[in-house]
Amino acid sequence: MGFGGFESIFDTFFGGFGGRARGPPRGQDLRFDAEITLEQAAKGVTLQVEVPRTRLCETCGGSGAQRGTSPKTCSTCQGRGQVQHIQSTGFARMVRIETCSKCRGRGTIIDNPCKTCRGSGATTKSGRIDVRIPAGVDEGYRLRLREQGDVSLEGGRPGDLYVVIHVKPNPEFERDGDDIIHRVEITFPQAALGTEIDVPTIEGTARLKIPPATQNGTIFKLKGKGMPRLDGYGRGDELVRVGVKVPNKLTTKQKQLIQELAKEFGDNTSEKKSFFG
Repeated sequence: MGFGGFESIFDTFFGGFGGRARGPPRGQDLRFDAEITLEQAAKGVTLQVEVPRTRLCETCGGSGAQRGTSPKTCSTCQGRGQVQHIQSTGFARMVRIETCSKCRGRGTIIDNPCKTCRGSGATTKSGRIDVRIPAGVDEGYRLRLREQGDVSLEGGRPGDLYVVIHVKPNPEFERDGDDIIHRVEITFPQAALGTEIDVPTIEGTARLKIPPATQNGTIFKLKGKGMPRLDGYGRGDELVRVGVKVPNKLTTKQKQLIQELAKEFGDNTSEKKSFFG
């Protein structure tokens, strides 16, 4: 199991989530990429992920000032964090609003910055979070964990954590929605005469009956052996595609037997002699 690709978010990747609410701005949303196996996707799994998140500084309580001191209201913007520049030209009056350069938009000035957070009011810490991934998830599925993102330094609610699921390729199965596809090869005698074979499933193995005269490319359905339907009932199916295997080399006796069988079918299979005899 692997994890990776942790980054801050989100407007560019997801196009933003919801409108901006009134009041103090919320903390920043975060993204975490989690990789799981197809079996975990089929059964559901709880992952414990390590996420670095911004939290209020424990030393200064988020004020950014040393203990025993407090931030002062900025005298330039009067605590608004913005300043207005008014320019009049004839009958026109233009108002330009800019971020206060003295307090950098905070509205306060810190004369004695906290030594722990260096006046930012926040520190970054890694914390473990249990993430419950439901059965049936597919590649790219997104989970939203409310208020598990960065803290808001302005008193708004914390941001959210978005967990993006990636499902590892499985050498045995190919997924098609809720169905899974498995390919198996059988010999010509098995295809002609019929047989029973064991095939892998997500939950173990199943016995599959191959009827006589099975053709190459025939698909058999194992009902209910596929992926569970996400947020629904029931499961998909497992589709077993059968291929008839042709041997690369034949012994002399095997060639003779196949030639005799070909004569019974009326097929012309005469071999051309090679240049070397």
